[in-house]
Amino acid sequence: MVTSVPRLVVAAPSSGSGKTTVATGLMAAFAARGLAVSPHKAGPDYIDPGYHALATGRVGRNLDAYLCGPELIAPLFLHGARGCDLAVVEGVMGLYDGAAGEGELASTAQVAKLLGAPVVLVVDASSQSRSVAALVHGFASWDPRVRVGGVILNKVGSDRHEELLREALDAAGVPVLGVLRRAAGVDTPSRHLGLVPVAERHADAVDSVAAMAALVERGCDLGALEALARSAGPVPWDSAPWTPDAAGHHPAPSAGKPAPVVAVAGGPAFTFSYAEQAELLAAAGAEVVTFDPLRDEALPDGTAGLVVGGGFPEVYASDLSSNEPLRKAVADLALSGAPVAAECAGLLYLCRELDGRPMCGVLDATARMTERLTLGYRDAVAVGDSVLAAAGTRMRGHEFHRTAVEPGAGAAPAWGLRSPVRRVEGFVRRGVHASYLHTHWASEPGVARRFVERCRTS
Repeated sequence: MVTSVPRLVVAAPSSGSGKTTVATGLMAAFAARGLAVSPHKAGPDYIDPGYHALATGRVGRNLDAYLCGPELIAPLFLHGARGCDLAVVEGVMGLYDGAAGEGELASTAQVAKLLGAPVVLVVDASSQSRSVAALVHGFASWDPRVRVGGVILNKVGSDRHEELLREALDAAGVPVLGVLRRAAGVDTPSRHLGLVPVAERHADAVDSVAAMAALVERGCDLGALEALARSAGPVPWDSAPWTPDAAGHHPAPSAGKPAPVVAVAGGPAFTFSYAEQAELLAAAGAEVVTFDPLRDEALPDGTAGLVVGGGFPEVYASDLSSNEPLRKAVADLALSGAPVAAECAGLLYLCRELDGRPMCGVLDATARMTERLTLGYRDAVAVGDSVLAAAGTRMRGHEFHRTAVEPGAGAAPAWGLRSPVRRVEGFVRRGVHASYLHTHWASEPGVARRFVERCRTS
């Protein structure tokens, strides 16, 4: 069993320092040197892994200690890194920022410690010189179990500015592994929930990733960064790499019975999903088929169950509404009692309307855009039985949206939430389970098995 994957964690003192640019650029630059690079993202973010996948040619994977538990971080990392020469983990927020009120839980620092990985600190140096030493010293000494192996200085203004920064950091004892100047082409467009996903701007995204790689290649000591990655020893965990088969404890498929088709919404409007979800469905015996609700006018042939994850239906509300044949097919499937699992964007798509435009009408609810951002981790318990979970099943999830659904819960809610206030949320009706909550099925792999079993019998 290989547990000594060379690895780096790319962190920063705060959001907006340039983590995504540096991490994605490093992934692409190492891949251009012929290395098989495993891309990872700390936290619940769905969008950055799309850019990581472009940079490496491999699936971007998330490592979230809140959603999955600290005990799964190393196994999930080893699952993703299997067969790779090197792994790069992009952090979340500031190095020591985690779930609100939960100490270090779900922080980049915690992930680095669980993986035994050295940290490269990306510092926005645009408005400082000698003070950079105090900042870096503070981050490097705050937790002695976090090994800050080097610094990459971002947004450096001039040769003189670089000289002052290097002089200051010599005294701090943390090596400078890269200096990046401001560069055109590396910025990616943003909107109300962050970066625009790769699926919506693929050609431009390819150019952006190439620009990131060129910037990192010019400004960073890739040899020293690779050596730092190779200085990491075995991953400090006793278990084997996570596998969807072992996680779900799946029995052998019944002889002679065809695999039920589970249709999974994709395309530009529905880009939010964790790779392990499809892997768990397939391990449970499903044939997973992706379709695009913006273009496809019918569900895949033989669809026995439907999964509609997160994304940006509010951006594509007009086009989704115009695809009336597919809306009717989704409504008919739900009416038949077939299993349907919808998260966030999927919830909006199942409503009667979104911002006044007709949607699938599966739920007696309406959705609209608002100015209010709803964001945060949630502890959830299944209020009743559904196609995903038995009553009392506990899961952790994440909410991230600027929309509102009225009413917020049906007669049979999907979840009871504990924080930030106690409330019920979502809808369970026939075979439909619809909720704002994004969940990571690796934390409770029984949901995939239960869903596929219902697809077989519904």
